[in-house]
Amino acid sequence: MSTIDTRLIDGKQHAATLTARISAEVARLDREHGLVPGLAVVLVGHDAASEVYVRNKTRQTSSVGMRSFAHSLPAETTQADLLALVARLNADPDVHGILVQLPLPPGIDSTLVLDAIDPAKDVDGLGQVNVGRVTLGHPGLVPCTPLGCLMLLIAELGSLRGLHAVVVGRSNLVGRPMSQLLLNADCTVTTAHIHTVDTASYARRGDILVVATGRPGLVRGDWIKPGATVIDVGITRIPTAAGKTRLIGDVVFDEALGIAGRITPVPGGVGPMTIACLLSNTLYAARRQWGHRDAGTRAA
Repeated sequence: MSTIDTRLIDGKQHAATLTARISAEVARLDREHGLVPGLAVVLVGHDAASEVYVRNKTRQTSSVGMRSFAHSLPAETTQADLLALVARLNADPDVHGILVQLPLPPGIDSTLVLDAIDPAKDVDGLGQVNVGRVTLGHPGLVPCTPLGCLMLLIAELGSLRGLHAVVVGRSNLVGRPMSQLLLNADCTVTTAHIHTVDTASYARRGDILVVATGRPGLVRGDWIKPGATVIDVGITRIPTAAGKTRLIGDVVFDEALGIAGRITPVPGGVGPMTIACLLSNTLYAARRQWGHRDAGTRAA
């Protein structure tokens, strides 16, 4: 069987293009209307991975000209204190987006905290109001990683109408909203999960295959339909023989080459789009809260 010349989807380049548009629009809104979008990021505790992610978010928020408000709270913070901070941020007119970094320490109900965020400022799109809007196909704030995946697919394929999309994974962070976004884009959608019998047989049917399980190397080359577009959301750090570490995805990348028509590498695929989409959501939220006729749409 002849092999396919697999195209790598450059998430870094797509994210850079999106970020440049956001930066230009932020500068225009400030110059013409005095509007500067503001993003508040709340970190509770000292999870190392979360701390790195929050630093990246804070740096990139400032780099596009937005205001960045970082709130680092001790692990002993009570649920009541966290909810009180969210309430203050909800009422702050300089804050247009609020993100509470997950996971939260034991004893804090993450669902309760996420639902306490004003839906207009819920730039992570994880509160029930925005989840409902996505489900109904209404305008709203969409979870950043699925939104980034959708943007990559549209940039690569154009219209997704009529394509069969298979999503492996059903988490509230990625799998469920991804399936809904693809359905809203007029795909025929199959969702596979841990209890699916013979997941590989479903995966092979997908013109689009999105994998978001957190299980490194789950999807082998023979799971992929020849010519399919593969979006690998998984990212896991593993040790190497040299005593160092490297990042791998949920798809066995080397096996996918020559079978997939397009694929996102790990790293450098979906990851860069997540923070870019957070900035896009913050800009979108600021425009909508401003309510001016020049507020525009999610052009960025």
